[in-house]
Amino acid sequence: MRELIEAIAKALVDNPEQVTVRAVEGEQVTVLELRVHPSDLGKVIGKQGRTARSVRTILNAAGMKLKKRFTLEILE
Repeated sequence: MRELIEAIAKALVDNPEQVTVRAVEGEQVTVLELRVHPSDLGKVIGKQGRTARSVRTILNAAGMKLKKRFTLEILE
């Protein structure tokens, strides 16, 4: 799942070498923390959060197949 988010984020940004995704395992939910270059933050979030919402939808759909819950946190 971490690789999926990393691949999507790298395709969106101008500085793909600065994309990092960290998985934090919880009891019920796995939190994926996405960090990008500050100038690329708007590209990952999108207008009115549409891009971020779409990435979260893909993450939820893939998680259902694995019977796990994932959340995406976009960090500055």
